[in-house]
Amino acid sequence: MIFRFAVYSCSNATCGMTVNVKFKLMNKGELMRKPRVLLLSEGFGTGHTQAAHALASGIKKVSPHVHSRVIELGKFLNPTMAPLILSAYRKTLTVQPKLVSLLYRTQYNKSLNGFTKLALHRIFYTQTAQVVSQLKPDAVICTHPFPNAVISRLKRQGLNIPLYTLVTDYDVHATWINPEVNKYLVSTPQVKALLEIRGVEPSRIQITGIPVHPDFWVAGDKVSLRQEMGLQNMPTALLMGGGWGLSFDEEHMKELASWADRVQLLFCLGSNEKMIAKLKEMSCFQHPNIRILGYTREVSKLMDVSDVLITKPGGMTCTEALAKGLPMLFVPPLPGQEEENCEYFVQAGYGQVIHSADVIANRFKELCERTYSPRQAESQLKFVPKPGSRPVYDPTCCAQAVHDLLFPATAEVTSPPKERFTAGIGATSLSGTRIPF
Repeated sequence: MIFRFAVYSCSNATCGMTVNVKFKLMNKGELMRKPRVLLLSEGFGTGHTQAAHALASGIKKVSPHVHSRVIELGKFLNPTMAPLILSAYRKTLTVQPKLVSLLYRTQYNKSLNGFTKLALHRIFYTQTAQVVSQLKPDAVICTHPFPNAVISRLKRQGLNIPLYTLVTDYDVHATWINPEVNKYLVSTPQVKALLEIRGVEPSRIQITGIPVHPDFWVAGDKVSLRQEMGLQNMPTALLMGGGWGLSFDEEHMKELASWADRVQLLFCLGSNEKMIAKLKEMSCFQHPNIRILGYTREVSKLMDVSDVLITKPGGMTCTEALAKGLPMLFVPPLPGQEEENCEYFVQAGYGQVIHSADVIANRFKELCERTYSPRQAESQLKFVPKPGSRPVYDPTCCAQAVHDLLFPATAEVTSPPKERFTAGIGATSLSGTRIPF
C-alpha cells in the first residue's frame, strides 16, 4: 500500500503556519489510474449527445490527464429496441408536433415519479449498475433526464459516485430534477432561478453555459477560410436544420434561392436525405453560389465563413453561434425546449424569428446594401442586444467547472470565478463482457 497526501489549506498565524493534510491509503493501481468521467446521454434529438461530446473534448483540453467516455445509455444497453423508439419519437415530433407540445406543457412542472423511474430501470436500464461497476468512473455527468433518473435511483440504493447534471437548453423541465444530483450545470441565471423555484438549493446549481466543442472556442479568419473552402468572398448565409435535418418552409426556400446572385447560401441539412435530394433536383438551387451539404464535421468553419445563421433554435446550435458571435434567424421552433430557446435568444438580441419571407428579404437586403467587407460585416451586422440582456459567454467555463469539481483542492488556484455566464429497452446481459473506458 502507498500513502498519498494532499495539502487542502494553509494559513499564516502569528505563531507560524498551520497546514491541514489529508491522508488516504491507496494501492499502486489506484495511484496510477487516470481520473475517469462517464458522460451519459440519450439520442432524443442530437443536442444531448452533442453536448456530452463537446464537454468531453473540453475536459480533455482543460485537463489532459482526465479520461472521458460518452455513452448513449439506452442505445448501448438496447441496440435493437432503442433505434425503434427513437424513430417513433422523431416521426411523432414531425407529424404530430402539437401532441408533443401538449405532453411537454402538461408535464412541465412534474418530475418523474417513482413508478416511472422503476419502469425505466426495469425495462430499459437494468444493466446500468454493471456498466458503472465495470467502468469505475470518478464522476457521472448526465446530459439527458432519463439516465439522470436512473443514476439517481442507483445512488439512493447506495452508489457512492458524484452525479452532475448538465441541462442542455435555455429552459429546464421538471424531469431533470432529482434530489441525488450533486451539482446542476446550467446555461443561464434564468435556468438557475427556475431550479430554485422548484426547490433545488442554490449551492447545488452552477451557471456554466452550455459547453461547445473546443473548435468553437475561437473564431477563424473569414477570408482565409473562404479561400480554403473554395467559397466566394461575398455575403454568406448558413442554413442548418440540426442533426436530424428537419425541413424548411417551402415559401422560405424559394425566397432564399431568389437571393443566390447576391448572397452565398450554404445548406447544412444533416441526415435529411430527402430534402438534400429534393434541393439538388430543383432548378432554382442549381447555382454556383449555393452549396448543399449533408452531415458534416466542419460546422465551426462554416460558421466562421458566414455572416448570418438560419436555423431551428436547438440549444447546441444556438450556443455554437453564440460562441462565434454569429447572428441568427430562427425558423418556427418545434414545441417544447426549442420554443424556450428561441424566446431567450430573441429577448437577448441575438436572433429574430422568421414569421414570413419578408424577414429573410430584409436581413439579406441589409447584408447587401452595406459596402461589403467580411471584417466589417463581423462588427456591423450583428444584432444589437437589448440593454442588460446580452449574454457574456465563456466557452471554457463548463469544462473548467468539471475540473474544479473533480479537483476541489486546486480550484482556487486554477480557476477564475465560477459563474462566468451572465444574461438578462430488454438488455443483453453484460456478464463476462469488458467495457473499455
